[in-house]
Parts: sequence; structure tokens; C-alpha cells
Amino acid sequence: MPEHELRRTPLYERHVAAGGKMVPFAGWEMPVQYAGVVAEHRAVRTAAGLFDVSHMGEVRVAGPGAEAFLQRLTPNDVGKLAAGRAHYSGLLTERGTYLDDLLVYRLDAGDPLGDFLVVVNAANRERDAARFREFARAAQGVEVEDVSDALALLALQGPRAAEILAPLASIEVGALRYYGHARGEVGGKPALVSRTGYTGEDGFELYLDAADAVAVWDLLTDRGEAYGLQPAGLGARDTLRLEAAMALYGHELDEETTPYEAGLGWVVKLDKGKFVGRAALERQKREGVGKQLAGFEIVGRGIAREGHAVRAGGAAVGRVTSGTWSPTLERAIGMAYVPPAFAAPGTELAIEVRGKELPARVVPLPFYKRSQ
Repeated sequence: MPEHELRRTPLYERHVAAGGKMVPFAGWEMPVQYAGVVAEHRAVRTAAGLFDVSHMGEVRVAGPGAEAFLQRLTPNDVGKLAAGRAHYSGLLTERGTYLDDLLVYRLDAGDPLGDFLVVVNAANRERDAARFREFARAAQGVEVEDVSDALALLALQGPRAAEILAPLASIEVGALRYYGHARGEVGGKPALVSRTGYTGEDGFELYLDAADAVAVWDLLTDRGEAYGLQPAGLGARDTLRLEAAMALYGHELDEETTPYEAGLGWVVKLDKGKFVGRAALERQKREGVGKQLAGFEIVGRGIAREGHAVRAGGAAVGRVTSGTWSPTLERAIGMAYVPPAFAAPGTELAIEVRGKELPARVVPLPFYKRSQ
């Protein structure tokens, strides 16, 4: 494939037929919206939305050395991850900074994908897979394989997601706990069904054979219509995850940022033994961070966007990592890295937008939390 040619998921034709506006994203041609970002966002908050996230990468890790391999490579404690469970983690440098953020699934015995499935961001897939292979060469009893092209991934998100999915699935989806998963069928097609998502709502992610993606998409959209389900694109995915204060690689997370700075220190298990970046993170935990991720809201009119300068007392103190108008809260919100002294809720800040300073104040994260 020529370098400039965009990849397409198995659902490309469905997106075009549904009126999806296709845009380049991480080397893929993906739908940014269908009916509109606000309409899709509100459908997920009130009913359900269906996302094609087949551009995400998946790495299969198998063998008797698989657990030790992932313990060495990631900061969360894989040893405490039971079969049928997943956890959030990272792929770090020796400085303790992010190469990527990950989901790690411990699969049930006999699963066709092996012992673990690691989900990586689309833009980092090749680099992440290469790093896994590099570490695997020095490990014992571990097999690593990039299986991204063989799989499709659908995200059914929203308060009515379980109602829509339940009669189509061979497993009892309502019994799955958050970050739980099970192997079964959806519409007669083999699927790994996971109660996870990136929207701040209840929902499920379905790992399917790529050849089965269209059939399952059609089943979900047909059944979901009566429940208010809408296909949703990257635009709503971004506004939803920002309301829920979920970090995005390349925005809140990068090679200059550690989990402690990003407010994700809970993924770091220093007491589990050696792992990449442990020494740097142990030192940072002891000495403290120089920057901290803070949430803010604009006071009055205007919207802050990524890259806008954050000011306090007339001096620049940080830069916006993500910013938007929140369809749920109906106000402008954002996140930014600032010195810890400016990160406390209630702190008055200003965001520089086109030469003007917009008043802002620090607020607790997340901006939105669903009612249980």
C-alpha cells in the first residue's frame, strides 16, 4: 500500500451509505460524523450510539511467559488480572513517560487469541507492535502477534446498550461487570464481548472477525433504531471522552508525560517488581510532579482549543491539551497541564484565544459522570 493511501475498515461502505463524513485519521479514512456531532453525542448520553473503532490495533500475547512479559513491559499489575477481566495500562519509556496507553485483556483458557489481548492506539500500532516484538526476543516462552487486520471492533455505548445487545448475544451481557469480558456470539457470529468504552457511559466493545463486521453492524443498527440508537463518529467520540476526562494519546499523553502527571498514578504498581520506567516513576512519586493535568471551564463566551496558552497573573503557565463545547453541560470545557499550584479547583485562569484572554476556572474532573 502506498504511504499516502488511507486504510479503510470493513464498514467503510456502511459509513458512506449512512451519510458519514469521511476524514483522514491516523492513516485511516474514518467517519467524523453522520447526523452531526451534537446529535450523536446526545444519543449516546440518552439512548445509544454505535461506533466503528476497527482502526484500533490489537496485539496477541501467548505462551507460558506471557504474564511475566507483560509485567515487565507495563506498569499495572498483570498478575492480579483474572481471566475474563481487563485493565487500563500503558507502554512506557525508561523515563516513565508514555509511548501509548493500552487495554490489557486476560483471556479465558483456550481462547483462540491466546492468553492476553493488548489493545493499542491506531496511530501507534506499528511502533507498539515493534516494541512488543523487541522485548519478546529477550523473553522466554512468549509469542507476540499483531492481529489487528484480522479483527474488527465495534463500540455500542449508552444507557440502552445492554437492552439492544442482550437478545442478539449468546452470553448474558447484563451480568458482565465493568471491564469484564466473555467469549460468545453476537447474531451468530463469534465475538469477544467486553463491558468497556471511551464515552463515560455504560456500553460494550465487540471484537469480531473482520469478515463479520458488516453483519453485526447491520443487526445492531436495525434493532437499535427503536431504542434511539444512532451511528456515531470520531467527533462525538472526542466530545464524549473529554466530558468524561478520558485521556487521549497525543493530547493528554505523550513521551514527555508520566502517569502521575496525567492523574493516572493508579495504573502504576511500584510494589509489583521491575518494569520499564519504574525507577523514574518511583523517583517522581517521592519528589513530586512539575506539572499536573487540570480541568477547566470557560467563564462566559468562547471555546478553548488544543494548543491555546493558559495564563495566570499575566504569565503563561501551561497549554490546553483538549478543549470543546460540551453538549451535555452546555458550556466550554477543556484540560491543560499547569504547575500543581494552579491545578486546585476554583483557581482562576485565562485562556489566550486569538489574542484575547478568556476567563476560566479550574473544576474537578471528570466534568461528567453518569448516574449509576
